[in-house]
Amino acid sequence: MLSHQTHKISNMDVDVAIIGAGPSGAIAASLLRQQGHRVVVIEKQHFPRFSIGESLLPCCMQFIEQAGMLEAVNNAGFQFKNGAAFSHQGRYTTFDFTDKFTPGPGTTFQVQRADFDKLLADTAISQGVEIRFGHQVDAIDLTHDPRLTVTNEQGSQYQVNAKFVLDASGFGRVLPRLLNLEQSSTLPPRSAIFTHIEDNISDPSFDRNKILISVHPKHKDIWYWLIPFSNNRCSIGVVAEPHLLQRLSGSLEQQLLTIINEEPVLQRLLTKANIVQPCATLKGYSANVTTLATNKFALLGNAGEFLDPVFSSGVTIAMQSASMAVACLHKQLNGQKIDWDSQYSEPLMQGVNTFRTYVQAWYDGRFQDVIFYQQANNTIKQMICSILAGYAWDMNNPFVKESERRLNTIVELCREPNVA
Repeated sequence: MLSHQTHKISNMDVDVAIIGAGPSGAIAASLLRQQGHRVVVIEKQHFPRFSIGESLLPCCMQFIEQAGMLEAVNNAGFQFKNGAAFSHQGRYTTFDFTDKFTPGPGTTFQVQRADFDKLLADTAISQGVEIRFGHQVDAIDLTHDPRLTVTNEQGSQYQVNAKFVLDASGFGRVLPRLLNLEQSSTLPPRSAIFTHIEDNISDPSFDRNKILISVHPKHKDIWYWLIPFSNNRCSIGVVAEPHLLQRLSGSLEQQLLTIINEEPVLQRLLTKANIVQPCATLKGYSANVTTLATNKFALLGNAGEFLDPVFSSGVTIAMQSASMAVACLHKQLNGQKIDWDSQYSEPLMQGVNTFRTYVQAWYDGRFQDVIFYQQANNTIKQMICSILAGYAWDMNNPFVKESERRLNTIVELCREPNVA
């Protein structure tokens, strides 16, 4: 009888251990490798694997280029994206991301994340990054330098000794769980139901170069995403507070089809669509933490804070946090003293809180009034467009610097009754 044998894996010493090989992990690993640091990435899953967050923002392209991955992404055949379209009760408006206030790329891609994330990880590997797929972080000891306890798929454990740990584990939120950092989000709990479809859309009015965000005709805090891909497929999903979805009956697929058919534009566009992937749901996804970083670890992207999918900010925040954390970490590894609160957490949260302003205003209706306002001032629209394109850290933009006050001023103007 054959006995199962496990082979002990040697402990390893690195400068930086990264948990997770998604966009923030791959970008951070690439940047650190460029700077000559010893890095290992521990990834629980094998790629390709499904993920949502498929409509990138132009701001992402800066970090992709910084990591030496732009050529690979440009040549991958992803769906070109130049803006966002919004639809509600017969009203339709668009934001062209090339017509924005902030300098920087104005176009990007809409991607099936399984392919996109694998491309970034493979490119990082080609640059010399070691990624250990199918390995799981079980424990962390911060008594001295960080020490991770990792288990491989055969059940063997080993230690990774590092000078610093970056948590890029996304919704896995490894360090927040292990270090008890999790904190309730300030946003109400919401649920999403989503899938991929073969869309077969023939309507010439449909712009495949933009994400389409549609608002439910009766409930302004129920909204849908429709994200076209380059292969005659789309990602389709609906987001709402759970009580608004409880009236739906049947399977997840039946629930999703029922609520899609309540929105006339989507019903018309998707008459010939076929679901090609099992429907899935994500509940209570908004998250927060008590600490984003210390001199031993930093949380990147969704591992630290996730707001809401409405403006596709997740991957942008992930990549922005990776770039900012690596800039601080490179200095620390070279002997400089870093104040992680003032040099990483606070600057990162400036942009996150700008997005938060617009997420909250979307659900309470204020930002929807601005989006669908017909007599928009072009300069103001360019400033808001910059935020929708991901440039939420541009302190030269008044709508970033004073996001709440500026937005409320515009809301009042948009809500003023027209004088006959």
